Amino acid sequence: MVNAIRRTGMVLMLALASVSTMLAQDSTATKPRYDTWWLPEANSTVAGPIDDLFYLILWITTAVFLIVFGALIAFIIKYRYREDRRAVYTHGNNRLEVAWTVIPALILVFLAIMSQSVWSDIKMDAPGADTSVVIDLRPRQFQWDIRYAGADGKFETPDDISTTNQMHVPINKAVLLNMTAQDVIHSFFVPEFRMKQDAVPGMVTRYWFTATKAGQYEIACAELCGLGHYRMRGFLTVHTQEDFDAWYAAEMAKKAAQLNPPAAAAPTAPTDTAATAAGDTTAAAASGAAGAGSAAGADTTAAVDTAATSR
Repeated sequence: MVNAIRRTGMVLMLALASVSTMLAQDSTATKPRYDTWWLPEANSTVAGPIDDLFYLILWITTAVFLIVFGALIAFIIKYRYREDRRAVYTHGNNRLEVAWTVIPALILVFLAIMSQSVWSDIKMDAPGADTSVVIDLRPRQFQWDIRYAGADGKFETPDDISTTNQMHVPINKAVLLNMTAQDVIHSFFVPEFRMKQDAVPGMVTRYWFTATKAGQYEIACAELCGLGHYRMRGFLTVHTQEDFDAWYAAEMAKKAAQLNPPAAAAPTAPTDTAATAAGDTTAAAASGAAGAGSAAGADTTAAVDTAATSR
């Protein structure tokens, strides 16, 4: 028993030493993703109501925790063992049992009513005509395949815009995600938006959100999906409307260039200058030959005249 206690103490000391070493490391070596240990910044329209519901549940459970453990400590002290005390056996208290059954039930009904409106905003009340961007999200091991409709406004056509691990949305505009996994279950998770939705193979799940702050956010897979789960990481960039329109136009131009590559240039015919130069060369050669012939004829005539004069 003593040896077991000593071993446990040594393990605890080693664990504390390891934690102290980690905390003592230079915090500037790696920049933390979040500046707080609590909830990250809320940057979507549903993040605020979700946080309010979270804090409500937290306070209720904290109150229940304090009541239960306060009563437990009080009963431990009050009914501790004493030499002159005899145990009393009782069947129970019906009123008390009804109270601790009805009160939690009422609390749960209250929470269900409070959360219904938030749930409706996230899952039931689709933005409809207010939706500015529709994105087809098809995760697979271990990446996020993202598609936007092209110039024709339809999916599954040659002009679809495809990206990998890079999602772009405009600020203060409703965005609809159509999610379906290609292999196993994945979970689309953006902490700043308080959004987490599973993507299931063979089933299309709709999820819409509205970002309220421009910037870049990390997309994490919150479902263990295989050996490479730890590196299934993407990025969601929230643009101003002008920047998003510029990005979308640039992507459409790239796609149009891929679908309609420029035609190859046809071979060109010889130019007039080259023909003229060739003609001039031929004429010069002919002229030179004619000149040589004339000179030879003149020399022959002169020779004949000289011979006649001598006679």
